[in-house]
Amino acid sequence: MRIGAPVYGAMIQPDIHQFPCLKDNFGVLVHDEESGVTLAIDAPDADAVERALDRKGWRLTHILVTHHHADHTAGIPALKASSGCTVIGPRAEAQRIPELDQEVGEPDTLAFGGLRAAVIDTPGHTIGHVSYWFPEAKVAFVGDTLFAMGCGRVLEGTAEMMWGSLMKIAALPPDTALYCGHEYTVANGRFGLSIEPDNLKLKARLDEAERLRADGQPTLPTRVDAELETNVFLRADQRSIRERVGLPLAPDWKVFAEVRERKNRA
Repeated sequence: MRIGAPVYGAMIQPDIHQFPCLKDNFGVLVHDEESGVTLAIDAPDADAVERALDRKGWRLTHILVTHHHADHTAGIPALKASSGCTVIGPRAEAQRIPELDQEVGEPDTLAFGGLRAAVIDTPGHTIGHVSYWFPEAKVAFVGDTLFAMGCGRVLEGTAEMMWGSLMKIAALPPDTALYCGHEYTVANGRFGLSIEPDNLKLKARLDEAERLRADGQPTLPTRVDAELETNVFLRADQRSIRERVGLPLAPDWKVFAEVRERKNRA
């Protein structure tokens, strides 16, 4: 798969429903009206997913798992028991995901009624993390690899591995909507200003995120183009960031690693 290039012909646009669950997770349902297919992106909490399905009047057919962490998989057994859905997840974490039916990894592609998705390997946060890109729908589900103005902790992989994963997401078409696993935008934006204080677009975006959260509204989804302008974890090539962290001549991934370590300590 060549990231950024269309891999299918024109397909049906899905109905996407995002909803909060657990402390700060998001659940997402993706529905194809013509076929009746309904996908859950991860399963943080079975009750929350069931309530969302009831509100929409949809029947769950598949769960697409991004990685093995419990706050993304704990709801799988109950949801599979109640719906008989097919559980699809990363091949490299197959032994750590309950009730897994189909193992996937890059460059696999998936078809669900009128929906088509490409699997992208995005390791770093966990060793087998994957993301799901629906090119015709102009949407990607990136789990805990990238957040709005942030990125996941490097827990099982390496900083160089995580940087490569982030660059895959950054290479998607600029108007691609990105659905992330958590609502961390305000904290990420505040940290970002400590690294890039003169980024006016970052300042404006943080202001908007704070307004949304004060009104009880989500800040997600985000978009590739917005992240390229305001997410300091994607901007390791910028001279101002390289100089601020004292690594003007280092490879981009090492600049990223230093920024990520500073966020770990923040």
